[in-house]
Amino acid sequence: MVFTTVVNLVRSRGPDEFWRKRKIFKLAAHYMGRPRNCYSITIRSVHRALAYATKGRALKKQDMRELWTQRINAGCEQHGMQYDAFQSGLYQNEILLNRKVLADLAIWEPRTFEALARISQTAAPEDDDTSPKQ
Repeated sequence: MVFTTVVNLVRSRGPDEFWRKRKIFKLAAHYMGRPRNCYSITIRSVHRALAYATKGRALKKQDMRELWTQRINAGCEQHGMQYDAFQSGLYQNEILLNRKVLADLAIWEPRTFEALARISQTAAPEDDDTSPKQ
């Protein structure tokens, strides 16, 4: 590029600005109105959306963990057990299944979950036997 005056040199920001803005506009392509078209508003909207997305990833993990625990708890109640006793019974029998798998078994494989509950019940210590006698 040949610039005849200093003013034109200052005004020309080059291709870097185009690509930088294009990246932001691509992230805002599904927005409506000025947050889609006006760069100064778009950048604020995109930054806010990215912040929410970051928080949302952590919240999704937390929500799924709570859902799995709730499903396992419901399955335990069907078989007359407490959740903590169920978990400790599985641990004593060295059945190391995570919450996700146990929740899937409780929902989709009730007979398998029932078998696990029975195994856990046999291994769970009785309150009368383990308490110290005085």
